[in-house]
Amino acid sequence: MSSPTIRSAVPEDVPEIVQLIVELAVYEKEPDAVKLTEEKLAGDLFADHPAVFVDVAEAPSEAGRRIDGFALWFLNYSTWEGVHGIYLEDLYVREDARGSGAGKALLRSLARTAVDRGYQRVEWSVLKWNEPSIGFYKSLGAFPQEEWDTYRLTGGPLENFARA
Repeated sequence: MSSPTIRSAVPEDVPEIVQLIVELAVYEKEPDAVKLTEEKLAGDLFADHPAVFVDVAEAPSEAGRRIDGFALWFLNYSTWEGVHGIYLEDLYVREDARGSGAGKALLRSLARTAVDRGYQRVEWSVLKWNEPSIGFYKSLGAFPQEEWDTYRLTGGPLENFARA
């Protein structure tokens, strides 16, 4: 396998990115959870002032080139540091491309973006059962924020709280 090329997504990538998001949902044991459409993703990524971004790992294939993985990210902000960071919402590499360097190349690209723009960190969450990913992240020097837990307000509780 040759090294993947990392680049920003373009509109023509959207169908393949959505397909990879569905694959990610299956991997994370939530096969029916994806409600995202190609139209919605394209509108969000390519708006006048997008708030979400995707980098892709593109590699040669029998059909020419294909996207072997993606990193979907957005900016966060540290009030203590007074500077932006990158929040990596999803990183996914096709099963048959794992070990190709695509995941590492995507993370390195995000790290370079952060450093080049003066951001202080790249953060993400990982499922507690996902030992292969946890091992990979630790091998890069990443570490868990064990003193923090993630909370989410969604669905009915979100509606109820908003309307109270």
